[in-house]
Amino acid sequence: MITGAEARPVVRQDGYLPIEDHGLIGDGSTCALVGRDGAMTWLCLPEFDSPPFLAGILDAESGGRFEIAPLPQLRGYRGSAPVRWGNGARHQLQRGEIVDIAYQWSGSGKRVDERLWAALAPIVEMAIRSWRVPDSGPWEIRDKSRPFTYSAALCYVAIDRAIQIARRDGLPYPKRRWEATARRIRQAALTQSWDPRRRTFTENLRGSGGLDASLLTLPDRNVIEFDDPRMVSTTKAIAAELDAGNGLLFRYLPEVSPDGLPGSEGAFLLCSFWLVDNLAGQGRVDEAHELYESLCRRANPLGLLPEQIHPDTGEFLGNFPQAFSHVGVLASGLRLLKAERRAANGDPTARNQS
Repeated sequence: MITGAEARPVVRQDGYLPIEDHGLIGDGSTCALVGRDGAMTWLCLPEFDSPPFLAGILDAESGGRFEIAPLPQLRGYRGSAPVRWGNGARHQLQRGEIVDIAYQWSGSGKRVDERLWAALAPIVEMAIRSWRVPDSGPWEIRDKSRPFTYSAALCYVAIDRAIQIARRDGLPYPKRRWEATARRIRQAALTQSWDPRRRTFTENLRGSGGLDASLLTLPDRNVIEFDDPRMVSTTKAIAAELDAGNGLLFRYLPEVSPDGLPGSEGAFLLCSFWLVDNLAGQGRVDEAHELYESLCRRANPLGLLPEQIHPDTGEFLGNFPQAFSHVGVLASGLRLLKAERRAANGDPTARNQS
């Protein structure tokens, strides 16, 4: 039986099959992206993390686009034109959390074997080589690249977690070089980004520029303790300068930290969950609980949260539903619960424990 959806004619846009006309077929080890016209446009073999065997969806001539391109025929959500096809961040240099994820995974009783270690070690070497190189930061800015504090910190995290994996699982690594480099990068992140006049960390390693809510993640990444005086004053500065009202935070101020994008944006919900983490970690458990509850109350009747919220109206903005926001619900909720238990046991300081 052919349903109405299946009966729709296959219509290509400028030669491309729309992403909504694709489906995933997998076997638990890998999967393929298959179009309604029968074309297989993406396939990694033999596993998900293998190099792509078929990658037509990324080929400008046979199935996808690298660059952002406007679709003038679409109005966008509530008139938020222009609607764009693609993601310009495809070409950006960004730092991620792959090694930290591997570390957390291995801490659950799994072992990083030689095959996985052979994939992780080059990532560590890349972090060592490139930690000083300016990038687009966690927010994928379209402006000139900068030496973001967050990015340098993640390079430290990659090396530090790799060292811990190697020690735990008995894997070979250049001990002196990795350990010395990790110390040097951490020191740079915490000293070169510090503004002594404002008594706060700043968005980049020049110790100047604006504040960035991603700085609130430094304790969670074990770069610095939550209750370190520098982190306490940074939390205070971010809560004041990036305040969007009612417990909401802007991720940065574009007029101070240019992002290359026109217009304004709403408060970024995940940033407020990061604030919850810091309040709890600094022993301000009641404030953290109140803020956490207020954020959770913003969910719609289905319990879903958006990427951003309009500071004045509470209207949902940006991607919806947004996984990052729901990660905040879970991660901050767990951290808050642990902080409340420690406070109930007579230890009001929720240090960097997870």
